[in-house]
Amino acid sequence: MYDLIIIGGGAAGFAAATRADDLGAKTLMLNDGLPIGGTCVNVGCVPSKHLLAIAEAVHASRAPRFASVPPSREPVPSYGAAVREKDALVDSLRRRNYEDVLASFRTVEFRRSRARLVGPGRVRAGEEEFEARHVLVATGARAAVPPIPGLKEAGFLTNVEALSLAEAPESLAVIGGGPLGLEFAQIFNRFGSRVVVIEAEPEIVPRAEPEIAAVLRAALENEGVRFLTGTPIERVEPGPPHRLHCEGGACVEAAAILVATGIRPNTEGLGIELAGGELDPRGFVKVAPWLEAGEGLWAAGDVVGRMPLETVAAKEGALAASNALEGRRDELDYESVPWAVFTSPQLAGVGVTEAESMTRTGFCNCRTVYYRQLPRALAARDTVGAAKLTVDREGRIRGGYVCGTNAAEVIHEVATAVRLGLTVHDVIDAVHVFPTYSEVVKFAALAFTRDVSVMACCIG
Repeated sequence: MYDLIIIGGGAAGFAAATRADDLGAKTLMLNDGLPIGGTCVNVGCVPSKHLLAIAEAVHASRAPRFASVPPSREPVPSYGAAVREKDALVDSLRRRNYEDVLASFRTVEFRRSRARLVGPGRVRAGEEEFEARHVLVATGARAAVPPIPGLKEAGFLTNVEALSLAEAPESLAVIGGGPLGLEFAQIFNRFGSRVVVIEAEPEIVPRAEPEIAAVLRAALENEGVRFLTGTPIERVEPGPPHRLHCEGGACVEAAAILVATGIRPNTEGLGIELAGGELDPRGFVKVAPWLEAGEGLWAAGDVVGRMPLETVAAKEGALAASNALEGRRDELDYESVPWAVFTSPQLAGVGVTEAESMTRTGFCNCRTVYYRQLPRALAARDTVGAAKLTVDREGRIRGGYVCGTNAAEVIHEVATAVRLGLTVHDVIDAVHVFPTYSEVVKFAALAFTRDVSVMACCIG
């Protein structure tokens, strides 16, 4: 009898295993499908960010920001060579961050086996059956494929295949203008592909403030990425080239199609109902706010579909293990969790938008400032960017969105403010390093008290 059985070996599963090991709980981890580490290290965050960094180096050499630096005339490097470099990084990180960690556990046993629930506290793996006081489902998710007529016949890439191509396609149609679609759009554009992004919503990154998303769109368009927004796809005519027929008569031709339209949970055949759990209409595991799915049954990570981020999966995994093994009911404050798009410029956000604030409270006080006001950005000739803060009636910061260099780092100050209920005056009173990109948050806070377009940089 185990204290805990974990089904899945990704971020949520490993965080849960780490917590269980800290507590000395007898634990069994069962993993199948992707290698240990799950999506993030194998086919998600890590490999895509590595390719983005290589693509950034290529772009910087060919389009320098400074007149004194001549552009490179070297041909665009091979995408296949970048993929091989990415593979070496993934192998090393999988070994260091997962295989070596697994070997260090004292009370966690690991088996490579497909598992399914066969009853409350009972799990079958291969020909063996195991029992535990608690079972945590952390099987993750995979790319969701929209039911567009002709798409399956034409063939398509997901993030998995896109990370392993031998060469960049001559042209690429990206279905979906969210973080994943935009990151791959920029990668392939910088490796020489002609790229068009097709988004059914009126604007890219629909969860962001519209004016902040518009900054990113303009930057990508300036590099040559095309966009069709508010444009659902009606059908795909297999090629080559493939023809994507859109609502309104637009037609896009492309040598390859990349699907980036969200995720689908890995719950088929898992037996959730046999263990007393329930799936929602999309197939995600239903859980209480403290991640309990049934008596002795828990779920965490992308399989619950709350916020598909590696950081959230890990936090949920650790919370679920603590709640299960220690009898707790701790919850995660999703509103204070920051997220980012790792394009160049980056886009990051946390908390409510102006529209959400108006819907919830009928009130919004917002300010938007621009990177061109920052001495650091001016010094680096890197002025593409903006930041927006939303505050409540008491002046407490409830949300913030940033697009620009280092936005994914800058956003943590806003996330801390949202989590702790800090006001714009708390941010103003904090002394920031000068000159830095992170001053954009202080500028946005100051904009609630003065006209920052006529302000000395040493105002204090």
